[in-house]
Amino acid sequence: MAKAMAEPNDSDLPFLVKQHLRKHGIDHELGPSRSNRVRAEVALLSDSFGLVQVFFRSDSLLDLEKVRRLTGRQLQPLSVPEIEKIKAKLSIKTLPAFDDLIEAETLIDKRLLDSPEVFIYSGNKTRLIHLQDIRLIKQRETTKVNDLCVDLPPLIPDHEMSLFEHDREEIHRAVSNFTALRIRQRLEETLEIPPLPQTAQAIIRLRVDPDADISKLSRIVERDPSLAAQVVSWASSSYYSAPGSIKSVQDAIVRVLGYDLVMNLSLGLSLGQTLELPKDHPEGFAPYWTRAVYVAATCGALLSLIPREFRPGFGLAYLTGLLHNFGYLILAHAFRPHFSATCRMLEANRHIQHQHVEHYLLGITGDQIAASLMKSWKMPDAVCIGIRYQAEPDYLGGHADHAHLVYLANHLLQEYNLLPGEPVQFDDSVYEHLHINPDDVDEVMQSLVESKDQLSGIIKGLGG
Repeated sequence: MAKAMAEPNDSDLPFLVKQHLRKHGIDHELGPSRSNRVRAEVALLSDSFGLVQVFFRSDSLLDLEKVRRLTGRQLQPLSVPEIEKIKAKLSIKTLPAFDDLIEAETLIDKRLLDSPEVFIYSGNKTRLIHLQDIRLIKQRETTKVNDLCVDLPPLIPDHEMSLFEHDREEIHRAVSNFTALRIRQRLEETLEIPPLPQTAQAIIRLRVDPDADISKLSRIVERDPSLAAQVVSWASSSYYSAPGSIKSVQDAIVRVLGYDLVMNLSLGLSLGQTLELPKDHPEGFAPYWTRAVYVAATCGALLSLIPREFRPGFGLAYLTGLLHNFGYLILAHAFRPHFSATCRMLEANRHIQHQHVEHYLLGITGDQIAASLMKSWKMPDAVCIGIRYQAEPDYLGGHADHAHLVYLANHLLQEYNLLPGEPVQFDDSVYEHLHINPDDVDEVMQSLVESKDQLSGIIKGLGG
C-alpha cells in the first residue's frame, strides 16, 4: 500500500517565516509549490542609496521604468550571487513577500493587493503559503502601493492573418520604431542580418536533392574548415563513445553521427555562427551555445519516450532544439541600442518566459524574427513552427510536437539543474500532447545529468 503523504504544516517553514506569521497572527495555509499557482514575486533592486524590494503578481511583468519614475532612482536588479547571499543570511531558499522580513524599502504593485487569491513563497522550495488576506503582506506604513507592472500580452496572434504574414508586419513595425531606416521588402535587409552562409545555403539545397548522399554532404562540410573541425570534434567526444579515432567528416558521418545528425548539426552550427555573441547578456541566464546544445540533446533524448506512431523525426527535432534560441542573437544584433535594457528587464522578471519581456519592450519577440527568417531561408516548416511556438503549450496546429519538445526540454533542464534560472509557470498538458508518460522522464534526464561533462566539452569547443 502506498504511504500517505504527510499534510504540510508550519514545521516545514524556516524559523524566520514561522516567527513572522506568529508575530502578526497571520491566518494561512500551506500547500505544495506548483508552477501553475499565481504567486507573489519578489524582485530585489538596488543603487547607491540601498536596497528596494518589489512585490508583484507572477502573471504580470515588472516595468523597471515605472519603478524608476516612482522612486526617482536608477535602480538595477541584484545579481544572482547577491540574492543568494541574502537568502543564506536569512536561512531561506525562496523570498517571501513580507515587507518587514528584510531591511529594504518596499513597493507593491496594486494588482497584487487586488487579487482574490495569491500564494507567496514560504522560504522552503517545496511549499507555498496561502494567505486568507493578501493585504497582510503589508505591515509597514512606509510601504508604497502603485502601478508598477503590465499584464502579459498574448504571444499567439488572435486573428485570421496567417502566422508568418502577421509576424512580418510586427517585425517591420518594431524595426521602424527603433530605427530611422527605410523599411525594405526583404526581411534580411530590414534587420541588416548578414546573408545566409554559403554552407547553410548548400545544406538547405541538399535537403531537397533526390541524389543527396554522404559524399555530397561531406564535401559541403569540408569546404568550411571551421565547421569540419567542429563535426569531427563532436564525433570524437566521449559523449558518443566512438571506437578509435575519427579522421574525417565522412568518418564522423559513417561511423558515429549519421547523415541526418551531421546535416542538421552543420546547419545549426553554420547559422549560429552567422552573428556574433552579444557583449552584454542577462546575468544568471545560460550562454547561447550552452542552452542550444542542452536543449538539442534533450529534444533528441525525449524522442525515445514517444510512441513510434506519434514520434517526429530525430533530425528536425534536434535542429529545432539547436536553433531554438537563434532569436536571442538577432535581437542583440538588430536592436543593439536597446538590448541592455532588455537584459536588465529579464533580470528583474526571472519568473516569466523571456518572450514576454521582449514583446513588451521591443514590440516583437526573438522567436518571431527567427522563425520568419528561417521561413524566408526556406528552412523546413517543422523548424520554423517549432521555434515560433516554443513558449506556447496551447498551440496545437501543424508541427506542434516540435514546439512542445523545446518547451518541455527547457522546463526539464531547469528542473534538473542543468540550466540556470528560476522556475516559470509550466503547463504539463504538453506531456499528453507529446504522448509522453511523465513518470518515464527521470531516466532520460538522469542520463543527461551523467553526460554533463561530455556535453560541456562540446559546448567549450563551440566557444560557449
